[in-house]
Amino acid sequence: MSSWFMKFMDWYRRFMYGRYGADKLTAAILIVYFIFYLSAQIARSYVLLAISLVIFVWCWYRVFSRNVEKRRKENEIFLKGWNKVKTWAQTMKGRIRDRKTHRYFRCPNCSSTLRVPKGKGKICITCPVCRKEFIKKT
Repeated sequence: MSSWFMKFMDWYRRFMYGRYGADKLTAAILIVYFIFYLSAQIARSYVLLAISLVIFVWCWYRVFSRNVEKRRKENEIFLKGWNKVKTWAQTMKGRIRDRKTHRYFRCPNCSSTLRVPKGKGKICITCPVCRKEFIKKT
């Protein structure tokens, strides 16, 4: 590699030492920034442009921050929420995929979600968690 590139990388490595850097929250903030920026360009709105600029500055503030522990906690809180959203989306994707072959019911006793095959008429469903039996039409 060229000498100037190696010097630049060495300078960058020294500059970023002790700083937080990028994480999943940073990526999410950048996506929100682009959404606001494109909306501002389409709507020709200075308000949306100002909001996008604030979001962009906040993103780079997090990247160059030296308060690593606080940034880590922020990312952890974001990931907890994101994982809930991701799990819900995967569940809905599976339900949509199975909509022609299965039905989903909630156990009246423990509220567990049960998947049973469609087209069997009235059947007795036994909850595997609490062993409660109930009758439903599939």
